[in-house]
Amino acid sequence: MTDVHSKKVRSFNMSQIKGKNTKPEVLVRKFLFSKGFRFRLHDKKLLGKPDIILPKYKTVIFVHGCFWHCHNGCKYFVVPKTRTDWWLNKLQTNRKKDEENENLLVERGWKVLTIWECELKSKTKEVTLVKLEEELWRSLNQSQ
Repeated sequence: MTDVHSKKVRSFNMSQIKGKNTKPEVLVRKFLFSKGFRFRLHDKKLLGKPDIILPKYKTVIFVHGCFWHCHNGCKYFVVPKTRTDWWLNKLQTNRKKDEENENLLVERGWKVLTIWECELKSKTKEVTLVKLEEELWRSLNQSQ
């Protein structure tokens, strides 16, 4: 199956996809800040450049898009109908890198939390954010 867009249109569309400061990520950051948590962003020294780094809690948070990180069983992860093999290869590579980075961060003593884009939709957002806050307080209590 061929692409429904010209190369120019497809290139423009892809260039508009943000890798950081996405809406879900900003939502999590605003919540954390409002609860008194202070953090750093996108530290290149840490594997996978986590979206949010809380050094005090020795915790990193990845806010993953369901499509780009292959969220299995999620209605927002749909394999494209064009160039399917290419996309599957790309998305599986993303997933493999995520797993490798998470394992290495854990080996280095970091707690790794992942929040999926779908968990921040209106119906589940509040529960997800409350669980995140509880998890961070647990991390702080365990490290003291």
